[in-house]
Amino acid sequence: MAGEVPTDSAEYYAKFFNEMKDSEGNVRPAYKQLAKFLDGLSLESLATKQEAADALFRRLGITFAVYTEGGSTERLIPFDLIPRILHHSEWDLVERGCLQRVKAINMFLYDIYHNQEILKAELVPAELVFKNPAFGPRSVLIFRRVYAHVAGVDLVRTGERDFFVLEDNVRTPSGVSYLLENREIMMRLFPDAFNGQAVSPVGNYPERLLENLRAVAPGGAEDPVVVLLTPGRYNSAYFEHVFLAEQMGIDLVEGVDLFVRDGYVWMRTTEGPVRVDVIYRRLDDDFMDPLAFYPGSLLAVPGLLSVIRAGHVALANALGTGVADDKAMYTYVPRMIEFYLGEHAILNNVQTYMLRDPKQCQHVLQNIENLVVKEVQGSGGYGMLIGPASTKAEQEAYKARVLQDPANFIAQPTLTLSTSPTLCNGNIEPRHVDLRPFVLSGNETSVIPGGLTRVALREKSLVVNSSQGGGTKDTWVLERGAC
Repeated sequence: MAGEVPTDSAEYYAKFFNEMKDSEGNVRPAYKQLAKFLDGLSLESLATKQEAADALFRRLGITFAVYTEGGSTERLIPFDLIPRILHHSEWDLVERGCLQRVKAINMFLYDIYHNQEILKAELVPAELVFKNPAFGPRSVLIFRRVYAHVAGVDLVRTGERDFFVLEDNVRTPSGVSYLLENREIMMRLFPDAFNGQAVSPVGNYPERLLENLRAVAPGGAEDPVVVLLTPGRYNSAYFEHVFLAEQMGIDLVEGVDLFVRDGYVWMRTTEGPVRVDVIYRRLDDDFMDPLAFYPGSLLAVPGLLSVIRAGHVALANALGTGVADDKAMYTYVPRMIEFYLGEHAILNNVQTYMLRDPKQCQHVLQNIENLVVKEVQGSGGYGMLIGPASTKAEQEAYKARVLQDPANFIAQPTLTLSTSPTLCNGNIEPRHVDLRPFVLSGNETSVIPGGLTRVALREKSLVVNSSQGGGTKDTWVLERGAC
């Protein structure tokens, strides 16, 4: 049913691993049922369904904010109707690797705020911890030794069994609401596509999240009160905050809705104050308590840190988790896995140059046209340079930025991201994708099947971030025996 892909585009994408078809053009086993389904549809009917999906997203208010110099604007997040499919054996590799990685990161975070054994062993440079702006307060009671209750691990695929970790997100990872809504919309618009497919469900994520949050409540409360703390409606992920609070059946609060009294956190309600046991926060550390962090914060809860230190409220994710997800610390995660778990990393890191090292910095500056250079604390696709897609002037300007503070940058080779069939310009064409599985920790550590697939909708683009023109797909994990 697919039309002809333009010759220059086809030649470009032929260099990358195609997740649907092998090198001889044969449909891979995981995609066979979907291929049969798509063969029975016309491009016109797919386009009509795509319009219906866009209308549903608009009606449901599934948007995100894009920040620019002139402020922020709300945009509809682009959604592609053709799902990305993983065979159960592929998913098994990803799942085991993500579980291993997040377990090690939680052990690392507990260690650096307590005995600091990995620093004593000189496996991680102490200055990367103590000089990290995300290094948080010590002497904080952490329930079940879990710092990152929710983690998002960004993966890229380059071959049949080749998955690489691009970065770890353990501060306030977002995107799971899009994952859940993508599945809901697929089931509404294409219920027949699921026929004969044993696709792992994802709809129980809110229940699993709430269960893990309740598990870390202080004092073993029988019916702990959990709230979701949001910075408010102007935040880029506000839709997700509202969505998750509704799905979990908990209160969505802002800083002004909470106060500290008698060593506890209380929530203002129409029936009087209610004591809060667990705060699922979607604010950065600096804005959590004006008495301990940024004094000008209007989003914060004065005195919150004292309650956390007393062990009277649990915070998810914990303060100080950001040490583990900056792009310099990322390079040491394989060492963490070996140190704490005695295992080799299941999922490999991408080769990374630390520009704080003069020799590595010189190499990057001399080869910047072939590399991707990022800020250590950057996110969302902002503040990065993709060498092969940049101009000489952009490269020179970026070099000047790097030389001002080399330690603030890392560089990586341009990866050969896998492709997935995508509806673009009225045709089905390959587009680059990545994957963000979500890992929950608390009562137990588990991974939601599939995760959020992000797709670079622009032709030949490697940037999948929605803020940079990317979209999302539903991600199917086929259960054992499905194919």
